[in-house]
Amino acid sequence: MNGIDLAGDSAEIIYWLLPAARGGGVAVEAVRRVGRWALEDLGLHRLRLCHSVANPASCRVALKAGYAFEGVMRGALLHADGWHDQHLHARIREDAQDAL
Repeated sequence: MNGIDLAGDSAEIIYWLLPAARGGGVAVEAVRRVGRWALEDLGLHRLRLCHSVANPASCRVALKAGYAFEGVMRGALLHADGWHDQHLHARIREDAQDAL
């Protein structure tokens, strides 16, 4: 997790996997578990997850883990090849627990 704001009851989920670990559901399960801990045990209200629009695999992880797509943040992420737009996904405590 990144940017934990206890006063604002929110945080950001971040992850990265080596190529050999991709495609097996590891990221989805990790995002679900960390999300469950942050919302239920830590008591946060909102978690956000952002990824480059050029990374459809991360979009699938977010959606499978129960993070709703909320929009596009233009020019929000600097990569070695320049600025990328980002997708913003989020989950709040009141969302259905079955996806966590």
